[in-house]
Amino acid sequence: MIAEVRAGRSLTQALTGLSTAPGAARAGAQDVAYGTLRRYACGEFVLRRLLERALPHPEVEALLLGALYRLQTRPESPYMVVDQAVAAAGELAGGAFRGLVNGVLRNYLRQRETLHLAIADDDEAAHQHPHWWLSRLRRAYPDRWQEIVEVGNSQPPMTLRVNRRRIVLIDYVARLQDVGLSAKQPGGDALILETPVAVESLPGFVDGLVSIQDAGAQRAVQILDPTAGQRVLDACAAPGGKTCHLLEAADIDLLALDSDASRTQLIMQNVRRLGLSATVTVADCRASDEWWDGLPFDVILADVPCSASGVVRRHPDVKYLRRESDIRRFARLQTEILDALWPLLKPGGKLLYATCSVFPEENGAQIDAFLVRQPAARRLVEERLLPQEEHDGFFYALLQKSV
Repeated sequence: MIAEVRAGRSLTQALTGLSTAPGAARAGAQDVAYGTLRRYACGEFVLRRLLERALPHPEVEALLLGALYRLQTRPESPYMVVDQAVAAAGELAGGAFRGLVNGVLRNYLRQRETLHLAIADDDEAAHQHPHWWLSRLRRAYPDRWQEIVEVGNSQPPMTLRVNRRRIVLIDYVARLQDVGLSAKQPGGDALILETPVAVESLPGFVDGLVSIQDAGAQRAVQILDPTAGQRVLDACAAPGGKTCHLLEAADIDLLALDSDASRTQLIMQNVRRLGLSATVTVADCRASDEWWDGLPFDVILADVPCSASGVVRRHPDVKYLRRESDIRRFARLQTEILDALWPLLKPGGKLLYATCSVFPEENGAQIDAFLVRQPAARRLVEERLLPQEEHDGFFYALLQKSV
């Protein structure tokens, strides 16, 4: 998985290779992969100093990165980690790199203090983000960029969304306590588990009592506050978290769109598990002539594609896959989506623009430009959530069309 992400594949795609692995093995592999990828440039910095040249075998190099992550986070078990890494190297390339893996890791243990001092002087390795990303954060948030980086490098909490159609929040808290789990209540339908567990361990998950969704992502429905009978469009809906939250909040007529057929399947799976009902269609929301029936919507949610810079702790592969030029590309796409959806909104209707980005070009600047293009639009709410321990980074702008 680590090798695939470093080669340009998304972690979501790489994780499909674990689909048949036993539960404990799958969880362990995910832990190493996510942890290694969160430490962007840190392991690579060490390898550049311990290897005379880049290895011709990407999986062996990825194995070394995973082992270095384990050595850095489990310093009490160094020789066990080295032995396991050497054993794993025996299964790659006919075992040709076993000696090299052993030597590199033992050299790291001998030089650890010196190497960590050197890491502190390297911007990318010390802050575990690409140079261009750090530069943008420093410009946009001169007083808070370090906090954003630290949260982005941390392990996220496991946050639940209680399905209010099936159970009230306080009753679900009692269900958690019955199985030895405790949770904080940050507000709304959210619960933050004190200790993450496998999804299958959550009481009533299969029966649709609860879903996994960050507390910041749940703000979308809290801001929209849908009411019964409204005609609602979720324009970029996959994988369906906000779609289902909207349906849980009110009896609405909801159309969910996504241009990716495989991700649209996830929406339908989530809707069915939660006992909800919606129309789910594979379509590009910009091409309204291909899917729109001509009836205007009361509410539109535009949770647009973005850099995902606000959710990087959940998607550490983004640090490897994004390029600075992508910000401009996403901004153009966001503009196209806003301009295409606005005519579908009825007079007096509301559109919520949402991203999981912290970059202003995708957020406030995008809305400022839209309001210049659309004099009939007014901004009711603008909310910027910077990444914090209890929630990821999001941006919301609630717009209303003049009557």
